[in-house]
Amino acid sequence: MANESGTKIIARRTPESAAMVAGVKRAMAITAALNRLTFNDAAEIRAVFSDLIGTKVDDGFSLIPPFYATGGDNIRVGRNVFINQNCTMYDLGGIDIADDVMIGPNVSIITAGHPLEPSQRRAAVIAKPIVIERNVWIAAAATIVGGVTIGENAVVAAGSVVTRDVPPNTLVGGNPARVIRSIGND
Repeated sequence: MANESGTKIIARRTPESAAMVAGVKRAMAITAALNRLTFNDAAEIRAVFSDLIGTKVDDGFSLIPPFYATGGDNIRVGRNVFINQNCTMYDLGGIDIADDVMIGPNVSIITAGHPLEPSQRRAAVIAKPIVIERNVWIAAAATIVGGVTIGENAVVAAGSVVTRDVPPNTLVGGNPARVIRSIGND
C-alpha cells in the first residue's frame, strides 16, 4: 500500500508480496528474451520492452541489451529515450522517465530497499518512486535511489550515487551526489 509520498511498504507473506514475486518472475522471463537480442534488433527490442512495461514505446526509443528489471510494469518511458547496456531498474516504487533522457551503461535505478532495523530487514520491502525529468543524462555506473527527482536538463556524473533530489540544469557528482555546478539549458 502506498502513502501520500508514494512510499509503498510490502510486508512479507502477504498477497502484495506474492504479487511482487509473480511480477519478478514475469520480468525475469521477459528480460531473458530481451537479453538474447542484439543492437541490430531495434524493432524487436522496442516490442519486447513494450511488453515488459505494458505500454508501447515510441520509435525513438533505443535500448542496448542486456537490461534487468524486477517488474517492469511500474516503468513509464517518454519519447526518444536511450538506455545503454547493463542497466538495472528495480521499479516497484515506480520509475517515470520523461522525453529525451539518456541513461549510460551500468546504471542502477533502484526504488526498493529494506528497513534499517536488523530485526525488520527481512520483514518488508520499502519502495519509493523515482522521477527523471526531460532531457536528463545519467552517465555510466551511476546509482539512483528511491524517493528522488532528477530535474530537467540535469546531468548525473559517472559513478555518482543520487540520494536526494537533483535541481534542474545542474551537474551533480560524487557519493552522495552533490551539485558541482549549473549547466546551460540550450
